[in-house]
Amino acid sequence: QNPKPVSVIVCAHDEEENLRELIPLLLSQDHPEFEVIIVEDRSNDGTYDYLLQATQEDARLKMVRVINKPDFINGKKFGLTLGIKAARYDWLLLTDADCRPLSKHWIRRMTEVYDEKTQIVLGFSPYRADSGLLNSFIRFESLLTGIQFIGMALLGRPYMGVGRNLVYTKSLFLNNKGFNNYLGVMGGDDDLLINNISTKQNTQLAIGGDAAIVSEPKRTWREFLNQKLRHLSVGKKYRGADRFILGLFMLSWLATWFLVPFTMFSEWWTMMLVLIIIRLGLLIWLVNQASKKLNAQLEAWKTPFLDIIFSFYYLVTGLRALVVKRIKWKN
Repeated sequence: QNPKPVSVIVCAHDEEENLRELIPLLLSQDHPEFEVIIVEDRSNDGTYDYLLQATQEDARLKMVRVINKPDFINGKKFGLTLGIKAARYDWLLLTDADCRPLSKHWIRRMTEVYDEKTQIVLGFSPYRADSGLLNSFIRFESLLTGIQFIGMALLGRPYMGVGRNLVYTKSLFLNNKGFNNYLGVMGGDDDLLINNISTKQNTQLAIGGDAAIVSEPKRTWREFLNQKLRHLSVGKKYRGADRFILGLFMLSWLATWFLVPFTMFSEWWTMMLVLIIIRLGLLIWLVNQASKKLNAQLEAWKTPFLDIIFSFYYLVTGLRALVVKRIKWKN
């Protein structure tokens, strides 16, 4: 199929340093017709001055400014809406300022569709590999999320996307009234939107290889947990069937480790030990295969340790996300 004209949209608040790296990579993409729209969201650094100069040097680069934000709408959704409305093309490719495409063919790969019904393309964005337990856990948690939403999409039940690497059409966005149903919800510009508009017929996947775009992980546990709290808190607004399936998945995951103490001193301990070993073997294999396919670069031998941490992390963070009322996206 012929490559489609694309509008790449990035929301940016105090992202001058990241944009100086990202924008040249975007403008050097091997794609015949595209534009890059940076939504400058009330930055306090030199983002505006940099963009003012950069937009004069390349006609494909456009800046959209957020001067004042209405109180009733979340800042990220408002900025994205302005960027989408300003887009010249129907096909929109979304990413973040701290992301970096791994190939000059990223735009082309994310918009290669072979079905006229396609209006959504789900991509994956692995986190940059670094040393330390936090980095390994972030990559592990992100990989599990990817396995879930990609697996569900393959089964014909797409339920979320990753806003760091996501395509949908402007017409689909506007025809479904954009973020209108959850303007005040923190997050959800990728999760809830895709949950609302995606179907088996209109959604495709673009994963691995040239479709990958790497993201910068959080550097502290506090930043990471706040980020995940924001993501998990929107899950309670998913479609009922999706909440049920994901709930069963997590209950079965948590039960594996939290049932261990109750069976260690019973007649069932041998069977439980065998089941845990089988489960860990399958999980290590799955992590290894998915890591290669999705460019996640996660060492599979770390899986048993990260698996235990994940159970406690999800129990605490998941419960907190159920009761949290309000979270902020920057300012």
